[in-house]
Amino acid sequence: MSRNVAKFTAFLFCFLVPMVAFAAPAGAETSGSERSIYGFAMAIAVGLAALGGGMGQGRAVAAALEGICRNPNSAGKVLVPMLLGLAFIESLVIFALIIAFTIGGYIAPTIGG
Repeated sequence: MSRNVAKFTAFLFCFLVPMVAFAAPAGAETSGSERSIYGFAMAIAVGLAALGGGMGQGRAVAAALEGICRNPNSAGKVLVPMLLGLAFIESLVIFALIIAFTIGGYIAPTIGG
């Protein structure tokens, strides 16, 4: 039961909280609170990407090492696909970092006033 509650809470946090940023009226000046929402979005984007990437990489390495422990002769066949998979997982984290810096480029010129 608590696992379903945690999933539902994560869903609400990830998909409904950013709607606050879209609730601003069109053409309005950005205030300090709206700028803080964009900063919060940067932190959430990088944090969730790093969390998910770290968990995915941990599971991938654990599965590869378990397979190598069961059959040591397969180490050469498992290593290259594992490294390729880790690179793909890490690329998603880098994409989130680029998106966060893009959001930061939007708020950086408006911080001064």
